[in-house]
Amino acid sequence: MSRAVIETPDASDRQAYTISDLSEEFGVTARALRFYEDEGLIAPTRRGLARIYSRRDRARLAWILRGKRVGFSLAEIREMIDLYEADEAHDIQRRVAIARCTERIALLKRQRDDIDAAIVELTDFIALARQSEP
Repeated sequence: MSRAVIETPDASDRQAYTISDLSEEFGVTARALRFYEDEGLIAPTRRGLARIYSRRDRARLAWILRGKRVGFSLAEIREMIDLYEADEAHDIQRRVAIARCTERIALLKRQRDDIDAAIVELTDFIALARQSEP
């Protein structure tokens, strides 16, 4: 199963996708797609009971999944993708995305430092405990 990312163009250059198409391409469940629809992040049209996703929905889904993968909340993701449509030159979106990513990197570095410190402490504890083994 392939895992498309935001830069991955649609090889067949389609204009419309089914729920199965996007589920398979991005490795997500139909339930996840329906959840993103309920949250207003994507907006497929309906043909009877079938959902038809546009190229815009596909691009937004790529943004959603990338944002989730790096730890952004759905509210943060929504803000960044909604800004894309609010500004034709995408300057505001670019600035907000850079600021959010910079903040996220700083948080992850702090978490990495905390993890590294915990590993050292646990390693020291194990060494100490082994010294007192019979």
